[in-house]
Amino acid sequence: MLFRLFRIVSYPFFTALGVVIGGAIIGSLPGLVLDGRPLRAAYDLARGLKLWAMVVAIGGTFPTIRALESSILGGELLVLGKQLLLIAGAFLGANTGYWLITTLAGGAQ
Repeated sequence: MLFRLFRIVSYPFFTALGVVIGGAIIGSLPGLVLDGRPLRAAYDLARGLKLWAMVVAIGGTFPTIRALESSILGGELLVLGKQLLLIAGAFLGANTGYWLITTLAGGAQ
């Protein structure tokens, strides 16, 4: 049971984490050439990518909203719990990625 919960949460967690870290690192590469401030660019990108990382990790917004609607109106608490775990995992992954990039960039600037 615990392994199943971990599996449900881990996919959106690591997807959101990868989107924030990968997007911030790859997106900050022009900062090396153009203005010499890649850490500031990585910080700004990570801050802007948090929301999009969550959307990517939960598979877009409409399937999740439909699943939440059908579980609430249909009284299916198991589906509701699974969707909430997916959203929580994506939120935690995006914030962990943001924290890592902020720490590497020297804190909030």
